[in-house]
Amino acid sequence: MSGTRKAYLYWGAGVVAYLVAVFHRQTLGVTGLEAAARFDLGAAGLSALAMLQLLVYAALQVPVGILVDRLGSKKMLLAGAVVLAAGNLVFALAGGAAGAITARILIGAGDAATFISVIRIVNLWFPPGRNPLMVQTTGLLGALGGILAAVPLISALHTFGWRDTFLGAAGLSVVAFAVVVVLLREARPGKAANARGLRAAWAEPGTQLGLWSHAATQSSMAAFLLLWGYPFLLQDQKLSPNAAGALLTTITVVSLACNPLFGWVAGRWPHRRSWMVLGIVGSTAGVWTAVLLWPGPSPLWLLVLLMTVLATNGPGSVIGFDFARTFNPAERIGVATGIVNGGGFLATVALLGLIGVGLDLHGDFRWALVVQYPIWALGVFQVLRYRQRTFVKGSAKWEVAR
Repeated sequence: MSGTRKAYLYWGAGVVAYLVAVFHRQTLGVTGLEAAARFDLGAAGLSALAMLQLLVYAALQVPVGILVDRLGSKKMLLAGAVVLAAGNLVFALAGGAAGAITARILIGAGDAATFISVIRIVNLWFPPGRNPLMVQTTGLLGALGGILAAVPLISALHTFGWRDTFLGAAGLSVVAFAVVVVLLREARPGKAANARGLRAAWAEPGTQLGLWSHAATQSSMAAFLLLWGYPFLLQDQKLSPNAAGALLTTITVVSLACNPLFGWVAGRWPHRRSWMVLGIVGSTAGVWTAVLLWPGPSPLWLLVLLMTVLATNGPGSVIGFDFARTFNPAERIGVATGIVNGGGFLATVALLGLIGVGLDLHGDFRWALVVQYPIWALGVFQVLRYRQRTFVKGSAKWEVAR
C-alpha cells in the first residue's frame, strides 16, 4: 500500500473515532429536557452539568497530549472509546444527579483523548502544505457527527426510551474501537521526557501564538452555541423558537463551508495565518457591537450577519493547531496541541461563567455579553505579542508550513 493510501486509511480510522466522540459530546445538548426530568435538574443544574463536561475536557488536554506523545495515537483512541462507552453506559442506567455527573465526567475525559490523537495522525502522515486542510476537514467531519446525532438520537429516545437509547449510543464506541483496532497502524516518533517536552512546548512562542489564536476566535461562538445563544435570541431579540433554531443552524452550516476554505488559505499562505485570526476577531467584535447597540431587537439581516461571522470562529480557531504543528517537533506535537486546545476551551468556560454572572447582576443580556470584549482584547494583544516573538525566534520555520 502506498504512503498516501496509508495516510488516508489511518486518518479515516481516527476520524471515525472523532465523529463518534462528537456524537457523545452532543448527547446532553439534544436531550436536555429529558435529562432534566430524569435527573430532577433545573436549568442551572443542567447548565452546570454541561460546563462540568467541558471543564474536564479542557483540564485533560495537556495530560492527554503528554500521553499521546508517549503512547501514540492508536492506544489513546482506544482508551478514549472505552471511556466514552463507559460514560454512556452510566448515563443509560443512572437515575439521579450523581450518576449523571459521573457519566458526563467520563464523556468529557473520553472526548479529551480523541481529537489530539487524530491531529497527531495528520501531523505525522501528511505533508506540511496539506496539513491545514486535513485538520479543517477533520473538524468538518466531527461537526457532521454532532448534526447526525440530533434527529436520530431524539427519535430513538422517543421510540426506545432512555435506557436502550444510551446503551445503543455506548455501542457506537464499540464500533469506533473495532475500526481503530483493525485499520490504524501508526508508528510512534521518538519519546521525549514528559517534563522537558511540556516545558519546551510551553516555552515555544509558536505554541503560545496557537493558544491565544484558539482562545480569541473560539470563545464567542462556543459560548453562544453551548448555552447562551438560544435564550439571547428568544428573550432579548424576541424571536420565536423556530426562528432562533434556524439561526443557530445557520452557524453550523456556514461553519462547515468555511472549514475547507480556511484550510486551503492557511496552507497556501501560511504567513497570513495570524492576519486571518485577527480579521475573524475584529469582524466578530464589530458585528456584536452593532447588535448590542441596536435600539430594540436587531433586524433579521443583522442577526444573519452575526450568525455568519460567528460561524467563522470555529474554523478560525483550528488555525491555532497549525501554529503548534509548525513550531514544534513531532515528538512533542501532542502536548503542544493539548496546550492550544486546553487554553481555548478554558477561555470558553470563563466566558460562559462571566456571562452567567453578568445576567445575575444585571438581568440584561446586552450588559452581560459585554464581557466578551476583555477576552477579545487580551487575545488580540497576545496574538500580536507572540507573533512578533515567533517571527524573531525562528522566521525560517514559516517556510516549513508551505
